[in-house]
Amino acid sequence: MKNRLRELREEKGLTQEELARALGVTRQTVIAIEKGRYDPSLRLAFRIARFFGAKIEDIFIYEEG
Repeated sequence: MKNRLRELREEKGLTQEELARALGVTRQTVIAIEKGRYDPSLRLAFRIARFFGAKIEDIFIYEEG
């Protein structure tokens, strides 16, 4: 699944560490999500969307196949 996490994080001027702290996850989790190596749980996806004031589908792009 693709996502816009890095783009949104950089727009807010946040480091990966700062975002991780705000979301209650590790920096490694943020890195893995940004690189598309890890799909967050639904709970974390909602937390991310709420943090950025966006809808989940505005951040995470589901691609079939």
